[in-house]
Amino acid sequence: MNIVINVFSVLKKVFYFYVEGFKNMKLGKTLWGIIGIKFLLFFILMKIFFFPNFLKENFSNDTQRANHILEKLTKENK
Repeated sequence: MNIVINVFSVLKKVFYFYVEGFKNMKLGKTLWGIIGIKFLLFFILMKIFFFPNFLKENFSNDTQRANHILEKLTKENK
């Protein structure tokens, strides 16, 4: 039980260390904001251009989509 309390105490100290450091940043906050925006744009563009919605493009209703998925999941490999 004492080990759990010590681990929790260390994690709490580490968390507050980073929180205090982040509060005192001026340029760092701006840079982290820019990094966050770049990640969001990157993942949005990846989704749009590289991961098209195959089921919606090739099947007109949910029943056809469900049947296609069921066939793919239950088909035996030969």
